[in-house]
Amino acid sequence: MNAPGTQAPAAFLDRDGTLIPDRGFLTDPAGVELIEGTVRALADLRHAGFRIVAVTNQSGISRGLITWDQYRAVEAELDRQLIAAGVRLDATYVCPHYPPISGPCDCRKPALKHYRDAETLFSIDLGRSLFVGDRLSDLLPALALGGRGILVETGEGRTHAAEARDRGFDVAADLLAVVRNTLSNKD
Repeated sequence: MNAPGTQAPAAFLDRDGTLIPDRGFLTDPAGVELIEGTVRALADLRHAGFRIVAVTNQSGISRGLITWDQYRAVEAELDRQLIAAGVRLDATYVCPHYPPISGPCDCRKPALKHYRDAETLFSIDLGRSLFVGDRLSDLLPALALGGRGILVETGEGRTHAAEARDRGFDVAADLLAVVRNTLSNKD
């Protein structure tokens, strides 16, 4: 763990396609299923002193395809499953916006608002942090904030792997592979 008064790194994790399968606009908590290895990955991150923060774009809210109550029910089920398995997220940040409908915002990934908010709340060292997801928008904040962006091939990741590599990002099979590689290479 980190010494008192020092900044901790964070693992900023996308939800759909990284922690749980991407089922489109998930409205039913019964559809929440953890991707294999997620619990072990989160436990290892926690043990290594990382804050664990989910950052998720949920444009279905602005599009009228999912209600806030449905979103909250899905999120509560994800939290319940993680806690039952002995791990938990420090926070979840959600952007409900869809720019063609709601206009621009400062919280839709790759925008930086949620990352900056978490940095302030949890005293995060962004330069030692991980930005993990299955789309480039999950990784791009690493370019602006420091840290490492890593694409996972779960969810939509395989579709974006070549472009991610071309942009200098690492690519891993899944979240557990990210964590194992990161912790084995830790100074």
